[in-house]
Amino acid sequence: MSEILKRLSIADYQEIVNLWADAGLPYKPNGRDSRAMMAKEMQQEGVAYFGLYEESRLLAVGIANYDGRRGWINRVAVDPDRRGDGLAGMIIEECEKFMRAKGAVVLTALIEDINEPSISCFQKAGFICDKSWLYFSKRDFQDS
Repeated sequence: MSEILKRLSIADYQEIVNLWADAGLPYKPNGRDSRAMMAKEMQQEGVAYFGLYEESRLLAVGIANYDGRRGWINRVAVDPDRRGDGLAGMIIEECEKFMRAKGAVVLTALIEDINEPSISCFQKAGFICDKSWLYFSKRDFQDS
């Protein structure tokens, strides 16, 4: 059976967070991953959530975010039963298309150093790991 790629909306919220949970991807339901915050984010011109479906079942998800300078691919998750089927690569490719159409010439992703499957997937997609960078963040609250 073939997968169907579509741009997601806030109507898909529960499916998205359920997939994140099933895939072991932590999320912050009281902060940046709340329904209200994601609805607001989805309205931004430089942001797109993409999902791959098999019939009515969400199999993979990812977020493309072009900030006007760089393109970011975030929160890629695949149903554990379908890992290894190339679905993450399909999501990454769609995110790339979206951001390149916006003008991105630099595409980036942040991956935890223990997440070998994601590291491998992004390397297969042509991304290069630059270990000379340190990630800093300043958060207004724990779930931001």
